[in-house]
Amino acid sequence: MESIKPKLFAVLKDYSKEQFIKDVIAGIIVAIIALPLSIALAIASGVNPERGLYTAIIAGFFISFLGGSRVQIGGPTAAFVVIIYGIIQSYGMDGLIVATIMAGIILIIMGIAHFGSLIKFIPYTITTGFTAGIAITLLVGQLKDFFGLDMGAVPSEFLEKIAAYSKYFHTLNLHALFIGVIALAILILWPYVTDKIPGSLIAIIVTTVMVKFLPLNVNTIGSVYGELSSSLPKFSLPQTNMSMIIQLASPAFTIAILAAIESLLSCVVSDGMIGSKHRSNAELVGQGVGNIASALFGGLPATGAIARTAANAKNGGRTPIAGIVHSLTLLIILVVLMPTAALIPMPALAAVLIMVAYNMSGWRECITLAKNAPKSDIIVFALTLFLTVVFDLVVAIEVGMVVAAVLFMKRMADTTELRGWKYMDEVENRNDPDNIKLRAVPKGTMVYEIEGPMFFGAADKFLDIATASTHTTKVIILRMRGVPAMDATALHTLRSVYATCKKKNITLIFSHTQDQPLSMMQKAKFYDEVGPENFRENIDAALVYAGEVCAR
Repeated sequence: MESIKPKLFAVLKDYSKEQFIKDVIAGIIVAIIALPLSIALAIASGVNPERGLYTAIIAGFFISFLGGSRVQIGGPTAAFVVIIYGIIQSYGMDGLIVATIMAGIILIIMGIAHFGSLIKFIPYTITTGFTAGIAITLLVGQLKDFFGLDMGAVPSEFLEKIAAYSKYFHTLNLHALFIGVIALAILILWPYVTDKIPGSLIAIIVTTVMVKFLPLNVNTIGSVYGELSSSLPKFSLPQTNMSMIIQLASPAFTIAILAAIESLLSCVVSDGMIGSKHRSNAELVGQGVGNIASALFGGLPATGAIARTAANAKNGGRTPIAGIVHSLTLLIILVVLMPTAALIPMPALAAVLIMVAYNMSGWRECITLAKNAPKSDIIVFALTLFLTVVFDLVVAIEVGMVVAAVLFMKRMADTTELRGWKYMDEVENRNDPDNIKLRAVPKGTMVYEIEGPMFFGAADKFLDIATASTHTTKVIILRMRGVPAMDATALHTLRSVYATCKKKNITLIFSHTQDQPLSMMQKAKFYDEVGPENFRENIDAALVYAGEVCAR
């Protein structure tokens, strides 16, 4: 149970007043950063702006309270925008609530089952591919508001978006484009001025003032969504049925995997910044509870936000108290200032998300990967990127994992080698005592050395071991010191080899069989079938025994 114990309870033992003050300051700063992002991400996801704040407040609180990191900040992130938008279009808000609750349950189960360390088995090529794909999709989704196009709802499919933009591009609003460019310029240049105040906040304040006092025809949050609610989030249960639950199982699993990957990656990054070590399983449980609570109170899927978490660490946050303060600060902003958010121009929010898309795209990593990675990895990356953009994230992850696994197995099969030696009566150069070529192989004996894992992808390489023998062959030695692991298919192949040897009256001897293959043979009773005397500890003992067999 220690692995799922929240980090908050561990750090409070040595908590000080000085650290409390630092946590409060860091929490307030992060809340200011989270405010425009939460609103923008909610709008990009196809829901009302206040739902983004509900997510940051509720999910952010539980992720900090029950999570496994000292400084993790939870809330809505750009990674979920694509999948949320698709669910909303197909199933409405009730469908999103159901999918988010299911994802939360999956995350809790993953944490309790100690799956925290298994996330590392998601290949880097897949995470890089779908992250870049999400960034492209997110950017394209902002073009309507950035250019002020006069069109209906933006389609959920990428190609349909492009077609719709092309059709309505003649409705471009120069006022909206002007505000969008101003906001984007501030976002790009502001970090050179200071990193103490987030550029997104400055961009939104400046453009909001411009739209308020200048004669500009630009859509604002209020003109699009009406009056914003400053009321507290309310508990509600979704209307659902078994058919919806079954259909949402795949998107829910994708949300859970995304939340797990992004949150644990954020934990690793923050650990390096503060010299700490997170509890991955506790983090998954915290993420699960946070997502369930967020959904039940009208919020969106949430995870650890890397940028906000890094900002927390940079500003002195060192305990989950900072994350809790961040949530409480946003709660106060919701109640007191939310109606004011109606004045924010839509092109400015689009510019904020375009910058988010640029930062999350990882284009430098993509270029490095394309230049230096093996072709198989580039194929997985490109395929995942393409499927994320053109189809959806669910398909991209599923197909990407399958293709990555198949290509990995092919690489493993290619590394497995079978080398054979026959009778040699002269031996030269004994400087390498392990080299089979420097040993005298008894007449009538064939030696095969296997290098690499024996599994179904390479099983066909062993089929000719016995059939390649001649009429003078009395013994076949399988040297297995280079076989770290074996699966059931390889064991089945060895049974076939043994059966062929038995028909030809050939003795099959195993040399230097490692622990995992030997244990598997013993459990399957193959060890007893071959006979314990035919398993030798090294090649020298096997050759001596082979000589005895041949001399009979």
